[in-house]
Amino acid sequence: MAVPTSRSRKAPTLRSRPKRSERAARSRDGGRGSRESLHHLVIDRLRAMIVDGALRPGARLREVQLSRALGVSRTPLREAFKILASEGLIALRPHRGGIVAPIDPNEIADVFEVMGELEHLAGRLLCERISNAEIAVLAQQHDRLIEFHRDGNRAEYFALNQEIHDRIVAFTRNAALLAIYRGFAGKIRRARAQANYDGARWAESVREHAAIMRAIKGRQAATLATRLRDHNAATGRAVIRLMKAPPTD
Repeated sequence: MAVPTSRSRKAPTLRSRPKRSERAARSRDGGRGSRESLHHLVIDRLRAMIVDGALRPGARLREVQLSRALGVSRTPLREAFKILASEGLIALRPHRGGIVAPIDPNEIADVFEVMGELEHLAGRLLCERISNAEIAVLAQQHDRLIEFHRDGNRAEYFALNQEIHDRIVAFTRNAALLAIYRGFAGKIRRARAQANYDGARWAESVREHAAIMRAIKGRQAATLATRLRDHNAATGRAVIRLMKAPPTD
């Protein structure tokens, strides 16, 4: 075995010492389950970078830079690549590395179409199964949503909006529906993050949410199902229109 020279002395140290995020993950549980904690941490952070637009569609995923940015070694990073590739967020190319998967407006339009039917089904099931306490939770979140819109806080509004829609489906207590919904919702979140809504559409969306909340409180299944599907369709049209619009300076 060759003896490392002074120029290569740092290489064994980098491999033998875990990165800061890895050491933190291990310290939280004394080492038990640290690998799983780190695995989820890297996946969540990398997914957020893609969905929020920090990593643009088509961008090459440079392992060295991402490893440094996330404070982890390349092994958990590569594991995260595989998971996110299964979600359609990353495209893995043999011997060439990965890239952030491009966004196809036509594909996103198809996904919105499916999501509309999923939300329509969720609306019908929800009114039969949601508890009064869960309705109160959604009402509180809706009030916060209105505050975020009033304050012009788009980032917080967007995050809470996604959470409300997810809870509506979760409160149907249909695990299969929720799993399918979340799988498609990831693709829609990413597309929506790329498109900046204009003020008119944002205000319209708030009014649609108010109508959805009234239907939930009244347990009006047919009305809620229609409101959810129409809201999804309007959002889809706005996103696709903005995605296809020529860039402006």
